[in-house]
Amino acid sequence: MSNSPQSLTNLAARVAELEAERELTLQFAQTDALTGLVNRGAFTTGLIERIEKAQENDGSVALFIIDLDRFKVLNDTLGHHAGDQLLAELGQRLRDEARPGDLVARLGGDEFALITSDHDISVRAQRLISLLSLPQTIYGRTVVPGGSVGVAVYPRDAHDIVDLQRFADMALYRAKTLGGRRFSIFDAELRDESLRRRTLEDELRRAIPAGEIEPWFQPIIDSMTGRMVGVEVLARWRHPEQGLLAPAAFVPMAEELGLIGAIDEAIFEAACARTAPWVADGLIEVVSCNVSPRDLMDPAFSRKLIGRLAKTALPATALTVEITETFLLQDMALARRHIERLASRGINVALDDFGTGYSNLRALMHLPIKTVKLDRSLIDDVGRDARVSKLVASMLHAARSLGVRIIAEGVEHESQALFLRAAGCDRMQGYFFARPMPAEAMEQKLREADSPAPRLAATG
Repeated sequence: MSNSPQSLTNLAARVAELEAERELTLQFAQTDALTGLVNRGAFTTGLIERIEKAQENDGSVALFIIDLDRFKVLNDTLGHHAGDQLLAELGQRLRDEARPGDLVARLGGDEFALITSDHDISVRAQRLISLLSLPQTIYGRTVVPGGSVGVAVYPRDAHDIVDLQRFADMALYRAKTLGGRRFSIFDAELRDESLRRRTLEDELRRAIPAGEIEPWFQPIIDSMTGRMVGVEVLARWRHPEQGLLAPAAFVPMAEELGLIGAIDEAIFEAACARTAPWVADGLIEVVSCNVSPRDLMDPAFSRKLIGRLAKTALPATALTVEITETFLLQDMALARRHIERLASRGINVALDDFGTGYSNLRALMHLPIKTVKLDRSLIDDVGRDARVSKLVASMLHAARSLGVRIIAEGVEHESQALFLRAAGCDRMQGYFFARPMPAEAMEQKLREADSPAPRLAATG
């Protein structure tokens, strides 16, 4: 091998070229392609480095989590290209706002982050809110996105990166629940809430194998006869200290922790065991079970459910699986596979939250869905508000024309029930007829002689 000056020069040039390629590759790997900001991976590395430096220098680090308000609505209305342009512009605004030593990142979707010192937190947060609220022109249209900010500080609030991010997220959530377009800084109130949540998380993990999550049942009423023809299965947590907890108190947490599948499976098996004799004795025809969108995203979901059902005495034709429009929007192809596989075994699929989105009628025309459930938000003013009543009546007519059975949920007043029956709604459920109840009470009610729906049947 030659060691001439020219060869050495060429070698040095090649090494420099390779080093430049490596640096460029590393830069691409750490950069969000849409905004040019650092991505989630580089953000995590940068946050760790800043926390380590703060430990050495007895300093502090402030983490701002930034999230747009109503971005999905803007994205759906204007289109994804417009949404991307909006995110790119906001990324540039955040980059321009950064001070020396700051790190600005796009964490994904419409979520951004800023890592800085803990000086002037309120001033910086308010400045970010103002930046997010500036009008922006996209494809000739002016939009005002707006956003919310959550802040947590190391080491005042947290002593590691996991808690720091969690606490900033909690502050962000509070800002959003207060109406958005504002900031929230982690404080003692949120700390207490965090401790309560961690305790509840640990208790929930123990509750599932302990059998504390149990099925409750709400009757489904035939509109014409006023008789109970089915039940919807609902989860309740019989907490040893707090008493009976409704799904809102633990289902969102179970979804975040990845426990919702275990809960759905436990509820399904228990519900099948309790309702199979009711079906066999002719007390009901239908057992309706909700399925979480996360479970539905499992390609093997329908096969697993069919396998679990086969181990029970409940006939497939008596089971209804309720799915939401959210799942259809996420993955129509997967939804079709699940629905067709379930339908091939005689299992009925119901579309929940009917009337709240745009894809419902399309789904009814192209998928083997034989039942829809009118969303309770449509029922509130039915029979009292002429416009709402006309809208619901037209939806009932459209569904009937497709040969679909209609169930109205959330019926709480006699006027609602009477209107729905007159408009041709097939079945109803809600507090007007009965509240959810444990299995023992439900069975007793079913086995009472003929158990008609109370006042509705009498007022005919």
